[in-house]
Amino acid sequence: MLDLENLGVSFGGEVLFESFSFRIAKGDRIGLIGKNGAGKSTLLKVLSGENSPSNGNFTIEKNCSIGYLPQELQVENIRTVIEETFQAFPELLKNQSRQDEIGELLNSRTDYESGAYQELIQELSDLGSEFEVLGGYKYKGESEKILLGLGFTANDFNQLTSSFSGGWRMRIELAKILLKSHDILLLDEPTNHLDIDSIEWLEQFLMKYNGAIVIVSHDIMFLDQVTNRTIEIVNKQHFDLKKSYTPFMALRDEIRVQQKAAQKNQAKQIQHTEKLIERFKAKASKASMVQSLIKKLEKVERITIDAEETDVMSIKFPVAIQPGKMIFETKGLEKSYGKKKVLNSIDLYIDRGTKVAFVGQNGQGKSTLAKLLVGEIYGNGELSIGHNVKIGYFAQNQSETLDASKTVLTSAQDSATKENRNTVRDILGAFLFKGDDVDKKVSVLSGGERNRLALCKLLLQPFNILVMDEPTNHLDIQSKRVLKNALISFKGTLILVSHDRDFLSGLCSQVLEFKDGKTKLYLDDINTYLENKKINSLNQLERTKKKSKSNFTKTTSNYKLQKKEKSLKNKLSKLESNITKLEKEIKVVDLELEINYEQTISDENFFESYHEKKKELSNYIKNWERLVEEIENLNQY
Repeated sequence: MLDLENLGVSFGGEVLFESFSFRIAKGDRIGLIGKNGAGKSTLLKVLSGENSPSNGNFTIEKNCSIGYLPQELQVENIRTVIEETFQAFPELLKNQSRQDEIGELLNSRTDYESGAYQELIQELSDLGSEFEVLGGYKYKGESEKILLGLGFTANDFNQLTSSFSGGWRMRIELAKILLKSHDILLLDEPTNHLDIDSIEWLEQFLMKYNGAIVIVSHDIMFLDQVTNRTIEIVNKQHFDLKKSYTPFMALRDEIRVQQKAAQKNQAKQIQHTEKLIERFKAKASKASMVQSLIKKLEKVERITIDAEETDVMSIKFPVAIQPGKMIFETKGLEKSYGKKKVLNSIDLYIDRGTKVAFVGQNGQGKSTLAKLLVGEIYGNGELSIGHNVKIGYFAQNQSETLDASKTVLTSAQDSATKENRNTVRDILGAFLFKGDDVDKKVSVLSGGERNRLALCKLLLQPFNILVMDEPTNHLDIQSKRVLKNALISFKGTLILVSHDRDFLSGLCSQVLEFKDGKTKLYLDDINTYLENKKINSLNQLERTKKKSKSNFTKTTSNYKLQKKEKSLKNKLSKLESNITKLEKEIKVVDLELEINYEQTISDENFFESYHEKKKELSNYIKNWERLVEEIENLNQY
């Protein structure tokens, strides 16, 4: 559908990438990865037509449509959520508007037999036919379905978009793009503003998408679930393999190991040939042999090793001073925005050394409670802060608060203390701002680079409590890994608001769930919490199934329905057996990974087999839910 040929992009004489040649075909779900500033977002802008390449070209098949979701955009604030979503269907809206106009004209006229009146009747009939062909009787239902999947409620549909945060307005734009059924979707960090439930919904949607998808994302679990091909941009080159992220990286490592071995063998052969040339070059009788060896050596194509990104941040969060045992305690804490009560009578106790993840749907109060704890906003009720507590706070929009007119160096110096002012350049270097990079204006930094600078500024302040609200947004995968390891090693107390399942895994030992203005604490890590959520969901369905069975027995004696119910129950029983068996197999593999990771992944087919089991389990659970629903529906007859 889309072909790139020797495509390259340069800015101010600096080459971002060059000689990119590959094809995007129907069914490709491509994960575009690389460090911050490598050119991923720039490539999407070129493919969308927003920017032009510096050299090379790309061609698009006739009638191929492209939908592009940038990281940052402007959404009209004069419409309601549902009205703005309907903008995905301009032809239908134009058709509907014209039908309304004709309807008003017909109501105001009485010349029923005139040619003009009949022409309006005919135009209205044609518009009605066109409306049906364009899907006019389905677009409203489809729009509502997508909005619900992205986390909106029916009550939100008629609210003005101006009443929602930037993240929610981004979801509206994503809904519009998903509704247009483009041939190619270009999505730049689509999960940045989504909660875990919405990310899982988007995963399922994209896995069923008929067209091609190119996704820039640093969410490993999302990439592993959705993509079937990965393109990595590194050192102005690109590497392209038909694998999702995790098996892609494993294969890339394996290829480099093979290349190093081959390069070593080649170097030995070259050295041996050079010794022969040196040994016999002075002998006239060996002249022809020496010339032959020289020509042979000149023709040897030197083996090179694929480039890899080795520069990573270096972070260590030192604890300022030891605080008291109690860090935060709330009693009956509440917060409202206008008539909407976001937090309702929250009782919470966080002691020293705790690492807790705040999770829940957007708008449930996670960021609000974080802001209350750090004193950014105030609510009602009691909030106690412990002795010697020094808070380091990373807000969700922290990178947006940076002064765009300042340089990287002056921005960092603004946060420095008397004790560390002389080491600001060294600390910036640890965050990959080296040499002339420190003189760049903040305005030219990528989203990930701005986040790195914001983290650097945080590190220049003393603290023993870290409250971080979505710190991984825009960070590349390597930077996220470094940040995660630094937080694991952090000896202080950590409160982390995040939707990144892979980042949270193994980091926090407690989960605080936000729902309907209330909180509930789980003494589990994120993986156990999410597994229990799914189990609770299945248990709820099981109760529905039993209720359905009871009602069915009481209300029907129809033989055919009884026979159908028996067949469905047999299928259900087999599925339950398969689910139990597969869950046990996956748990065994997970345990092996924890005990001996390197040995477990040494099998070249390991990741394909592992992810196949995960997908198979997901399919079993979907079929299980479908069968339960069918049994429940029998009760309606």
